[in-house]
Amino acid sequence: MRVLALDTASSACSVALWSPEGLSGGRFQIMERGQSEALLPMVQHVMAEAGVTGDDLDLVAVTVGPGAFTGIRIGLSAARGLGLAWGVRVAGIPCPQAVAAAIPAEIRKGKTILVLLETKRGDVWAQRLDGDLNPLTPPASVSAEIAAAMVASDDLLCGDAAHRFVTHGTPIAACHADAAHLAELACRLVQQGFDLPPVPLYLRPPDVTMPKRP
Repeated sequence: MRVLALDTASSACSVALWSPEGLSGGRFQIMERGQSEALLPMVQHVMAEAGVTGDDLDLVAVTVGPGAFTGIRIGLSAARGLGLAWGVRVAGIPCPQAVAAAIPAEIRKGKTILVLLETKRGDVWAQRLDGDLNPLTPPASVSAEIAAAMVASDDLLCGDAAHRFVTHGTPIAACHADAAHLAELACRLVQQGFDLPPVPLYLRPPDVTMPKRP
């Protein structure tokens, strides 16, 4: 299975082309803004470098949240559009699993992973996974105090908010989702028969102010 993976749901933008033979190409860049301008040129560059077209793909994978409202929409819109144009299935992967997938399997085996992601509001998105990246708790928005209380001494911490809690647990195992690991994870979950709808996982409304009525 050849997979094109996209991630724009947080403070990075990444694209990767993966098959069971390994990674064919990828791009990763930290960015708070600008994913909408950067994403499709990244896709074009990675696919051209690998000599691959949409006809060669079996799956498009994309992160669906929780994360930045605009970033989630950018990634999902691109993935759905590409999937429709190429006639390829689109799979949505929650951000906590995508981030934790960057931890090597031999390190996370038998461990509990606590994923802590920035919300830009002072609280954090938190979710606990097992070593095979299966959810042990649903993703939720929690205060910094609750997040600190969730950390166990033998947890593997990961996510772009994990640095705020390293004094309470083990060192950070991974910080950002990377499409290179997202692609491999999506392939495995699809082959295991999981339903992976490409729909946003927002958990709460966007940070917008509605105009007042006259």
